[in-house]
Amino acid sequence: MGLDHASLTTLAALGDDLRRRMFDFVRQERRPVTREEVAASLGISRKLAAFHLDKMVAVGLLQAHYESPAGMIHKVGRRPKVYELVAEAIAVSIPERRYGMLADVLTEAVVTEARGESARDTALRVAYRRGEALGSAEREQARPGRLGAEQGLSLAADTLQKFGYEPERAAPTLLRLRNCPFHPLAAKAPELVCAVNQAFLAGYLHGLGSDKTTAVLAPRPDACCVELRADGVAQGPSEPRTACER
Repeated sequence: MGLDHASLTTLAALGDDLRRRMFDFVRQERRPVTREEVAASLGISRKLAAFHLDKMVAVGLLQAHYESPAGMIHKVGRRPKVYELVAEAIAVSIPERRYGMLADVLTEAVVTEARGESARDTALRVAYRRGEALGSAEREQARPGRLGAEQGLSLAADTLQKFGYEPERAAPTLLRLRNCPFHPLAAKAPELVCAVNQAFLAGYLHGLGSDKTTAVLAPRPDACCVELRADGVAQGPSEPRTACER
């Protein structure tokens, strides 16, 4: 499934109480700190502090480099090793969510809205262009040649797995998406969020060169409201409730 195992490993490193207290100390200081400072704050040896700090560097919680902290007189020899937080936030969601991607689309829509264009239309335009760029980049890398419907859906499945959609090949010419990366935001504004999702996936298929496939709204319980299918594939009976209503 589309679970970020690297993030899980990173967060698992904080399962140790001592390590979590060390991480909190570094976070609260908001500056690079030495092993000696961490050891003194927790009342442990420098060697033990170094062991846990380096473990947190290894899993991506902290970053380390050599410098003389402010106020410390540097003596002859190598500068002390200091630790600080990484710039990126760490988050894990099961199933996977992609709120940042949706936020990027809506932010760009606000900034680029043209005169006479509604906010919704701008968001759909931006989403389609984002998807198109992703598909074009994948096509450039894979160089698949002319794509039939089945091959196009196979390529799409590989990419959409990485984005948390949890694709399921329901038929050779039908790709269902078992997870909505934008839920529960989709539940609050289903008409906008589901339309943005559909536009993103339609743009992706076009950029990929998978012109014999279509991204269509097909709400199902506990699933994404969009599915990818070959042109001409009939839509099944409507479900009683959508993914946005669960």
